[in-house]
Parts: sequence; structure tokens; C-alpha cells
Amino acid sequence: MAGFARWAARRARSSDRGMTTSEYAVGTIAACAFAAVLYKVVNSGPVLSALQSLVEGALDAKF
Repeated sequence: MAGFARWAARRARSSDRGMTTSEYAVGTIAACAFAAVLYKVVNSGPVLSALQSLVEGALDAKF
């Protein structure tokens, strides 16, 4: 029990100072998957037409 208390005290004093290689890999894969989904959504027909009408409306605005 005393060994566990010493280990817990040491663990509480130490801090994680960054990600390990596997965490970088998982983070990179997740970011790429999110980018792929976002690319598909932005390039879909309804989103493109909505963006086009938004830009056209902004260009046709009367000041």
C-alpha cells in the first residue's frame, strides 16, 4: 500500500507535457476525416447554390 501511495504522489506531481506519437497519429487521422467530410458538405449541390445566392445577393446590394 505504501508503494502505491508513493507512486500516486509521484504521478500527481508529474504532468503530461505533450502527446505521444500514437496520439499524434490518431489526431491526424481524425483531422483528415473531418476535413474530408467538410469538403464533401461544402461541395454538395445545395450548399454551393446557397453560397452562390449569398454572394450574388451581397454583390447586388444597394448602398
